[in-house]
Amino acid sequence: MLDVAFARSFFPALASGWALFDNTGGTVVPHPVAERVSHYLARYGMQIGAGYAPSQEASALVAAGREAAARLIGAEPDEVILSGSTTLNTLLLAQAIGPWFQPGDEIVVTNLDHEANIGAWRRLEAQGLVLREWRFDPASFELELGALDAVLSERTRLVCFTQCANMVGLIYDAARVVDRVHRAGALALVDGVAFAPHRKVDVHALGADFYLVSLYKILGPHVGMLYGQKRHWLSARNLNHFFFGDDEVPYKLQPGNVNHELTAGLAGIADYLDALYYHHFAEEAEPELRQRAVFELFERHEERLVAPLVAFLAGHPRARLLGPPEASRERRVAIVAFVPEGRHPREVAEALAAEEIAVRWGHFYAYRAIRELGLLDQGGVVRLSLAHYNTEAEVSRLIEALGRVL
Repeated sequence: MLDVAFARSFFPALASGWALFDNTGGTVVPHPVAERVSHYLARYGMQIGAGYAPSQEASALVAAGREAAARLIGAEPDEVILSGSTTLNTLLLAQAIGPWFQPGDEIVVTNLDHEANIGAWRRLEAQGLVLREWRFDPASFELELGALDAVLSERTRLVCFTQCANMVGLIYDAARVVDRVHRAGALALVDGVAFAPHRKVDVHALGADFYLVSLYKILGPHVGMLYGQKRHWLSARNLNHFFFGDDEVPYKLQPGNVNHELTAGLAGIADYLDALYYHHFAEEAEPELRQRAVFELFERHEERLVAPLVAFLAGHPRARLLGPPEASRERRVAIVAFVPEGRHPREVAEALAAEEIAVRWGHFYAYRAIRELGLLDQGGVVRLSLAHYNTEAEVSRLIEALGRVL
């Protein structure tokens, strides 16, 4: 069982007294991450890649951060692109692989995803591509394979979908979808932004061509990461200066290069996960197995946290729970969304904030899904998103406050 008190001791922000339930928007940062960022800023103010010793030391710290981030999802350092956000990474990807497509080729997007994995691809309609929509079931929130089959064709070149709905926390069988997409002769882009903070990711085992994560939602500083199979990066268009070669991966896909201090700070995520591992387990293990064991602790703890919250909302007469009324870790991560009956979602969030309980309301950039549900004019939904550092006492406090507010 996760020692939550030990975990929380790494997060100075948790001492504020606020109960934080907006973690899908971004987790707070453990002190090993903050210390690495601070150390880099205090010690190194020069460009990386030069021959003199301080620059070489700075380069090594940035490289270590990239490697730590890549290993977090089972990738190699030269398979990942780092930038300021997932939205930016998707726009960069669309520019990099846009020349692969011809007018009349088809790209499939969902109407459920965060707009980051929709809008960049819809912009390609201007160059003659055809966008097909894989629509979710508004009753169950499922992305059904039959509905995918209905929009696949011999012209399909790319399918973009989410591994976990950022609004309701429902998990989808990404490996099965990737297999179906590949058998159709297309490429698969998986949005793992809402999934990766709660489960250990292995992009090689998944088999996706591309995979998106936001590292600031997995305990890191504000950095987005995009995985791509190396063969794809080698054939992608250069987005950097003209004199960089096609084999200069990943630099050719990172115009202006990475943020040095934030990238150096990424190694602190691994520091924190290792500290948790050695606190809970006596045996030595390889880094991959250490992280897998820690994420298993997260998974089981979060399942215990979310179960009473789901049960409360599923049974409340003035709350409409979105998604399945179950807390099984096989089906959902610790994200819960509901529609307050007779009240604007903003009113609920403001009432909770008055009790130092942080939640969020709106469409959460799943704009098309909220529109499909007819909830735009009502202010969207209230979303409650938990992290492993939340406690059962905080969840009880939230449920008690919701009982008064609703």
